[in-house]
Amino acid sequence: MLFLLAASPFWPLGSEVLPGDPLIIINKKTNELVWVNHGKVQMQTKVATGKTNELTPEGLFTVKVKAVNPYYRKKDIPGGDPRNPLGSRWIGFDAKGTDGRIYGLHGTNQPYTIGSYVSEGCIRLSKVTLEDLYDQVPEGTRILITNTDKSFEQLASEAGAF
Repeated sequence: MLFLLAASPFWPLGSEVLPGDPLIIINKKTNELVWVNHGKVQMQTKVATGKTNELTPEGLFTVKVKAVNPYYRKKDIPGGDPRNPLGSRWIGFDAKGTDGRIYGLHGTNQPYTIGSYVSEGCIRLSKVTLEDLYDQVPEGTRILITNTDKSFEQLASEAGAF
C-alpha cells in the first residue's frame, strides 16, 4: 500500500501526509469538503467547484496564503465590499505552480451556488463554514482535490491522515 501511495501522482516522493497531519479533502464528484485534523474528521460540508472539470485542479497541494477580506484583483474590488465574490476569507493553495494567490478556498456573495459547478477553478464555501475552517487551518496544511467515487474515509486513509 505504501508503494502505491509513493507511486501515485497525488503524492510525489517526500510530500506524503503523515498520520495526524491536517488535511483538507475536496471531492469534485460530490462537491464536498472534509477537514481532517489529528486523525479525526472535524468538518464535512458542501462546496462549489469549477464550471468544467478542468478548471479546479486535482492533486495534493499546500496552503500558502491566508487572508481576511481578500482583495479581488480581477475586477478591482476591495475586501469587505459586498460586491466582492471572494467573501470574507481566502485560503490559497499552490496549484499549477502558483503561490496561493490564484487558486483558493473562499466565500461567495452568491451562497445559492454552493453545491454547484460554477467557479473559475476555486472552491467556494458558505461564509460561516469558511470562517470556521479559516480559524482552524494553519498555513502548510495539505489539500487533496480529487474526482472519485471513493469515500472520504478511504481517501483520508490512503493519504495517511488516519
